[in-house]
Amino acid sequence: MAEPTEKRLIVETGPAARVVQVIEASIEGLGYRLVRVKITNKPDTTVQIMAERPDGTMTVEDCEIVSRAISPLLDLDDPVGGAYYLELSSPGIDRPLVRASDFERWAGYEAKVELARPMDGRKRFRGLIGVPSADGLTVPIDLPDVKEGLPSRIDLPLADLGDAHLVLTDDLVRESLRRGSAPPQDGDEEDETDEDEVRAPPPPRAVPGPKRPKKAGRVAKGKPSDAPAKPKSGAPVVTKANRLKNRDSLH
Repeated sequence: MAEPTEKRLIVETGPAARVVQVIEASIEGLGYRLVRVKITNKPDTTVQIMAERPDGTMTVEDCEIVSRAISPLLDLDDPVGGAYYLELSSPGIDRPLVRASDFERWAGYEAKVELARPMDGRKRFRGLIGVPSADGLTVPIDLPDVKEGLPSRIDLPLADLGDAHLVLTDDLVRESLRRGSAPPQDGDEEDETDEDEVRAPPPPRAVPGPKRPKKAGRVAKGKPSDAPAKPKSGAPVVTKANRLKNRDSLH
């Protein structure tokens, strides 16, 4: 019997939440974990999906496997409702911390944490994180340069977690390389990770918007009534032939 998947502490809202509903079960069925879904609209709409293996690693081949599995689901359900670029990637070195196990795995390293609700009038914290409590309700953080009389270590409630991610430091880069969860840095001679094991996200894949019936209306003078509709500004236009041609390329 498979072990239950650990619950994520940060929950998406809006269209990103709809994307999660469509893809999460499929990603877990493949043996991976969903880290985060983020949708940005500048300059074009991009759906960024971060995933990883249970040990925190993610190769280019893993990204391809996940992308091939979820692309048909997204095409069918259309949770975004328009044209977008699909980007599948690993969490990266300065990764988001979305599960209690993420904090445990990276205890002793610097992180930025933002609470959804203020704690003693404060929502943002930066310091060295520790191992979460045994009940998984809080995580300690050591705060540098605190004012005299204030505690240098506090326990943050994980239930109120709004955002959290590691801070990119030299120590973090070295440790990530040692664990095999980051690409080698220029001049780094300590790591000889094979190129196939380097976690580098494939380029985004353009996904056209859904086809919807045209509304009846007036035809502009001097223009044929069967002229193709002009695409909206900024929306990527991808023909069906090109999509089929590029469906198995890196994305």
